[in-house]
Amino acid sequence: MTPAKREALFRNLAKAIPEPKSELAHTTPFELLVAVVLSAQATDKSVNLATAKLFPVANTPEKLAKLGVEGLEQYIRTIGLYRGKAKNVVALSNILLEQHGGDVPKTREALEALPGVGRKTANVVLNVAFGELTIAVDTHVFRVSNRTGLAPGKDPFEVEQRLIKAVPPEFVQHAHHWLILHGRYTCVARVPKCPECAIRDLCAYPHKTKPKTKAA
Repeated sequence: MTPAKREALFRNLAKAIPEPKSELAHTTPFELLVAVVLSAQATDKSVNLATAKLFPVANTPEKLAKLGVEGLEQYIRTIGLYRGKAKNVVALSNILLEQHGGDVPKTREALEALPGVGRKTANVVLNVAFGELTIAVDTHVFRVSNRTGLAPGKDPFEVEQRLIKAVPPEFVQHAHHWLILHGRYTCVARVPKCPECAIRDLCAYPHKTKPKTKAA
């Protein structure tokens, strides 16, 4: 994809999605961190339903550490892999208290050292909470980047590195949100909604779906 097409692609996405932002409900960096950890292999909707009950009770490292693993499980058992996630959230809460004064660290290295926090989660926190120009690659971003030809790669890290080079500077801040939302609602996995796609004319996908024809 040429630089001109990449710029046009993001201009079209920006027009179609004028307010790109995370759909995980949060009000603080810590709430965001917890929500992203809980969202692994789960939907944002399921996480939001759980944190709507959890955060009014425990939304700080101190309160979550005090709640404990079994206590946290009671709030998040509707989320996939909840037992392992509960252990990670309580463990990372204790580490934040012991090593970071209860604050969410602002470096990738410190974030990735926390239990349950990988590169994608660190990128989300750095971008959304602290305004860093990072690009988080989840399944939606990976699919859209490969399917459109924007930044094809064999794994999330390769796609991330290609996106960093490919995305025009003025669009980097919100790039992964545009791609996530586009992949979640339009460029869906099984049958992409090409007829209503804002970037269909720029996309290199060879199997674009066609508009449904009305029966005679």
